[in-house]
Amino acid sequence: MMYSPVAAMQPVKPRLGIHLIGDLYQCRGDIRYFVDRNCLRTLCLEAVHEAGLIALGDLFHQFGQAGGVTGAVVLAESHLTIHTWPEKRYVTLDVYVCNYSQDNRHKAQKLFDQLVVVFDPALPRTQCVERE
Repeated sequence: MMYSPVAAMQPVKPRLGIHLIGDLYQCRGDIRYFVDRNCLRTLCLEAVHEAGLIALGDLFHQFGQAGGVTGAVVLAESHLTIHTWPEKRYVTLDVYVCNYSQDNRHKAQKLFDQLVVVFDPALPRTQCVERE
């Protein structure tokens, strides 16, 4: 590849967003967050607020009395989704934020990390995808 002084002078464009994905295995966190829709909803909304993100709406659904919970929070910056399997002590976590008006990567990471700490997985598998 040939060096171009004009291209080298161009400012680096910030990434459009960051997508954090977690598969949290053998979670040791409080069982309430796996089986209680209201507890999980409150946890997620408080974590969104503490991270400095803006919740526009949410929907959380519980599967039976002792079943798992699936939830989504629509953010001004994009979304948070979470799904629990209490019988497996397993959680999937998805945080995606856009960087349209400002760089929100640190806020997304703070939100993601807060939720991982609460579930306390023995085997966390996480991914970070920088969106173009």
